[in-house]
Amino acid sequence: MRADRLVSLVLLLRQQGRMSATALAEELEVSTRTVLRDVEALSAAGVPVYAERGRHGGFALLPGFRTELTGLNPDEALALLVAGSRRGAQTLGLGSALASAMLKVVDALPDSYRDTAAGVAQRLLIDPETDLLSRRLVADEIPDAVAAEILRAVFTGHKLRIRYATADQPPHWRTVDPVGLVTVRDRGYLLATRSGEDRTYRLSRIQAAEELAEPADRPDRVDLDRAWQERSTRFRSGGDQVTVLVRVDKDRREELVGTAVAVLGEQSDADGRLRIEAAFQDARHAEWALWQLGTRAEALSPQWLRTTLAERAAALAGRYASEAVSEESVPADRVSDG
Repeated sequence: MRADRLVSLVLLLRQQGRMSATALAEELEVSTRTVLRDVEALSAAGVPVYAERGRHGGFALLPGFRTELTGLNPDEALALLVAGSRRGAQTLGLGSALASAMLKVVDALPDSYRDTAAGVAQRLLIDPETDLLSRRLVADEIPDAVAAEILRAVFTGHKLRIRYATADQPPHWRTVDPVGLVTVRDRGYLLATRSGEDRTYRLSRIQAAEELAEPADRPDRVDLDRAWQERSTRFRSGGDQVTVLVRVDKDRREELVGTAVAVLGEQSDADGRLRIEAAFQDARHAEWALWQLGTRAEALSPQWLRTTLAERAAALAGRYASEAVSEESVPADRVSDG
């Protein structure tokens, strides 16, 4: 870990120029005391890092010093920089490793290409944290220790013991054979087998994990894309799924489709609206999805869903139908002094 940190420190100084101990500590996620010790270690190893005193001082490298990282052309480096802007690495607990790798990618470029690649990368934004309506896209959060154990078991091919919490049951321990990891829209999944049966575990629901010494029972090679498609198909066709026929405005189609498990059919009505047959995970999922669309969508069937939405809307209308509002329920800055 320290060797990686020392390399990252050198690359930061190469690319940023002079940096204070505080700024280096923030970038490397360590204390300023650790930064000072690292600088001393680099100097002892012959790396020409020196300190500048004063208000705008800090640490810097002697002009002309560079690390020997070669082999990337500008297009390859740009592709890596763009890929590195995606949040999948954060989902799998690889955020700090990604940051270190991006420093090395930029430093690998010749001086004549470095500024160009970095500038082009700044013109591309992949998977921002909010959508166009400023709705925050919440990614799964996985403790670093849990992510590290899962990654080791997947990479080394060892069995994995996890404490997993399903949506409707208390958490309990189970031992699985890890196959691979998949990220979808900032959600991470562990593909595994248990007693020979395919299992898919959402990473955010794994509360603890322990890599075991016993080798996992799994094939030497795996087609993760095919495995994911097969499990996705089984998921869409089983469980408590419900099928809903919806009339929706064209400009809200993507919102409806994005929340559905699957789209089973679609056609245009004479008035320009779309008639979509969609599958949802369960009754609660269907109710939630249609409620989000308000008057821009109408559930045509099943009847129980229409009844549920009507009752919910009536209850909300009743809540706001009262003409009198007591002063106690109005914020102080909304009450007139007169």
